[in-house]
Amino acid sequence: MPELVDYSGVAMATLIPAATVEWLLTNDEPAARWIALTGLLDRPPDDPDVAAAHHAVLADPGTLDLIGRLRDWDNPGPLSGHNSAAYAPNLLGLLADMGVGPGDEPRVDAAVESLTHHTDEAGRLATPAVIGRIGPEPVLSALLCDNHVIVETLVRFGQAEHPATRRALERMGADLAETAQGRAWPCLPSAGFRGPGRKGDACPQVTVEALRTFTLIPPDRRPLAATDLMTAARTLLGVWTSRGAEQPYMFGHGSRFKTVKWPPFWYHSLGFMDAVGGYPGLWEPPAAEPGDRQAVAELAACLIAYNLGPDGRVTPRSCYRGFEGFSFGQKKTPSPFATARVLATLRSFESLADDIEKVDVLALTSSKGGTGLARRPK
Repeated sequence: MPELVDYSGVAMATLIPAATVEWLLTNDEPAARWIALTGLLDRPPDDPDVAAAHHAVLADPGTLDLIGRLRDWDNPGPLSGHNSAAYAPNLLGLLADMGVGPGDEPRVDAAVESLTHHTDEAGRLATPAVIGRIGPEPVLSALLCDNHVIVETLVRFGQAEHPATRRALERMGADLAETAQGRAWPCLPSAGFRGPGRKGDACPQVTVEALRTFTLIPPDRRPLAATDLMTAARTLLGVWTSRGAEQPYMFGHGSRFKTVKWPPFWYHSLGFMDAVGGYPGLWEPPAAEPGDRQAVAELAACLIAYNLGPDGRVTPRSCYRGFEGFSFGQKKTPSPFATARVLATLRSFESLADDIEKVDVLALTSSKGGTGLARRPK
């Protein structure tokens, strides 16, 4: 019988192992090098190494393949859901993660601009497609999981001041509501359809998307006060801490949540921590509350234990189909891109390293419907 790994603590002097960073800087995957340089070492865009990595990203066959997958947004055809690999905001978000930015590629710029073409009467940006269970005929879907991810994509590509983006951002602020879990973003109906959760519940996914988006907006351009955003972030943490007693429909918090599915299109621990990482008052004095600090430490420990190997590298354990040619689309060897992506997120929490190390991830309560204790990482 193989020896079991001890997950009683995450042994580390820092969340970002130096040897892993060196591996990222010397590997042959340009997107991973770009993330390591900009997200881990804080190198500016005009740094020669950053510029070289960026140029290599734009010339990389994988980048060109992803760009070639972008559909006509005005007539994208049926989509399986908002987590679809064919959904343009997902592909554009992946390209942004890899280092593609505004002005880098005309086809990307055109795809980004096309996201502003469709809005509902309230100003929310919409998807012109059949998605999931909305119905058999094409409709404009302006569910919050359309608007929020579209707005986030536009902001990431330099379109924060576009009139359609500004109106959708204002609408995003107005849609913050009281839910059964606290102030957060719920699932609101569009085109006669609302998501399958309880009407009064917070939607964890759209709350993650909104919180991430607002971290990209200068404070004086946000339609919400900092206190409102902190309240929503605390509600999101509450969804994690209450996971053993209640589960928002479709959004469990067990091993599938903790184990990132690559590319990171949908709800999982990495996206959750990307959102929380923009609000350091959750774990840093003087605003931090003990329960929130502990919740953030638990989530970071799970992200590490369920995704990083002993060498500090990520070998994907769950992947979407269609990305087999990418390091993050296979389960056999460590992926430089996935490793860089996870470490760049963990970097926000380095001041919590001691707390994270003390977390016993196997002693944590399982998600509702589980055995009561967390399932062991694979």
